[in-house]
Amino acid sequence: MALQCGIVGLPNVGKSTLFNCLSNAKAQSANFPFCTIEPNVGIITVPDERLIKLAEIDNPKRVIPTTIEIVDIAGLVKGASRGEGLGNKFLANIRNTNAIIHVLRCFDNDNITHVDGSIDPVRDKGIIDTELQLKDLETIENRIAKVAKQAQTGGDKLAKRQYDILVRYKEVLEQGLCARTLELDKEERKAVSDLNLLTDKPVLYVCNVDEASAVTGNAHTEAVKAAIANENAEMLIVAAATEADIAELETYEERQMFLEDMGLKESGVARLIKAAYRLLELETFFTTGADESRAWTYRKGTKAPQAAGVIHTDFEKGFIRAEVIKYADYVELGSEKACRDAGKIGIEGKEYIVEDGDIMHFLFNV
Repeated sequence: MALQCGIVGLPNVGKSTLFNCLSNAKAQSANFPFCTIEPNVGIITVPDERLIKLAEIDNPKRVIPTTIEIVDIAGLVKGASRGEGLGNKFLANIRNTNAIIHVLRCFDNDNITHVDGSIDPVRDKGIIDTELQLKDLETIENRIAKVAKQAQTGGDKLAKRQYDILVRYKEVLEQGLCARTLELDKEERKAVSDLNLLTDKPVLYVCNVDEASAVTGNAHTEAVKAAIANENAEMLIVAAATEADIAELETYEERQMFLEDMGLKESGVARLIKAAYRLLELETFFTTGADESRAWTYRKGTKAPQAAGVIHTDFEKGFIRAEVIKYADYVELGSEKACRDAGKIGIEGKEYIVEDGDIMHFLFNV
């Protein structure tokens, strides 16, 4: 499923260090701006304890987790909306992503330079927000110029609706707010779905801290939390340098001991991947048996035939019905046969909306 999260931020905030922890692809990581020139794409395995449990029950020959794509994008500086630095490339790359992971430096270290000379994550956030907002404002003004005449004649209802929405977007952006703060209903969003505004993309703020702040955060993270209070956005605290150390450990047991010593139950990387998955509005269904236990990715709200199509297009074309077992029932009863004997297999048709964690078996005919 070709949905991507883009990692963005100012130079030297820890984007590439974090990306290296997430992916086997190794982005260059160095103490100077623009060490990442081309966007690095990593195929990231999504950790899911449910898949591990299903594999323990069925002992299959293969266990296949689901994945998402993470893109490490070059650092942005002031003036990017006017093409400064790598601005045009940065903006084009971020426009191609579906969601944003915005990394903010929330640690003090005199040995790692900051492009603006001091540590202030709220200011850093504002710099990127402003550049993206300016680019969105340019997009909005260009579109208004195109539809204004059609809207004013009164004969084109769609143009009138688009014009009204565009004006509302313009007002929001001119206030220094992101487009995502404008509330639109489903029909309004459909009317301007092709805008692809940069500040309308869902965002996850990642506060990159030192090891001492990995559990409780610090004054910088508290400032970020206050700054995003009205954005309906999630924030994570991650110590990227420490995560890099954890990634170098050879065994799962060693990594867990390291985390326990820090007072963490789960690595920041695992929490970040799961948060990115949610950010993209993705969910997981499973297929499991003696041959294979596998996680499959689908968009939240997907109906059964389209979920079947994730496995193979023929499954969707010839969809007849789906047999569905709830994850909790499968774990409790211990097998498909036991679920069948207990009447815990649901028979669902074309209108069934797949739920996260469903164990699916599709019947089709082509």
